[in-house]
Formats: sequence, C-alpha cells, structure tokens
Amino acid sequence: MKQCMDADNLHRRLKKIIGQVQAIDRMVDEDIPCEDILAQINAAKSALHGCGKVVLEGHIQHCVRDGIEHGDADKTIADFTKAVERFANMS
Repeated sequence: MKQCMDADNLHRRLKKIIGQVQAIDRMVDEDIPCEDILAQINAAKSALHGCGKVVLEGHIQHCVRDGIEHGDADKTIADFTKAVERFANMS
C-alpha cells in the first residue's frame, strides 16, 4: 500500500487531524460553546475526507493502473468500484 500513495503527505495530514481531535476533546472539557465544537468537528471531518482523496488518488495511479495493465481488468474495476463506494460513504 505504501508504494501507491504519498505516505509522507498522508502521515502529515493524519497527525494534524489527531491534533484537531485532541483539541476538540479539550474544548469539551473547557465548556466551549457547542457551535464552536461543531465547527471544529466539521474541520476534522473535511481533513479526513482530504486524506481519503490522497489514498484514492494513489490507488488509481498505482493499483488500478497496474491491475488493468498486468492483471485482471474486470476484477480491478470491480475492486475500484468498491473502493469508491466506501469512500463515498464517508460523508
């Protein structure tokens, strides 16, 4: 899996999201208004979606391309369809 995506970029993004989630947890303890907490939850959710796009793009560029060129194209397309469906259900 590492070879099919920009792992450094993904790790950097995930560390930022971990920090966002930890900040949200602190906000709850600090009695921050609900609207502010919801805004931060939405920001973290958007950041996770961005991570999903990085993974999906790498999957297309490496796994799907390789599967079509050197493997079973029908299976590759079916697997890709499942991956897109899973990603689409993230929202």
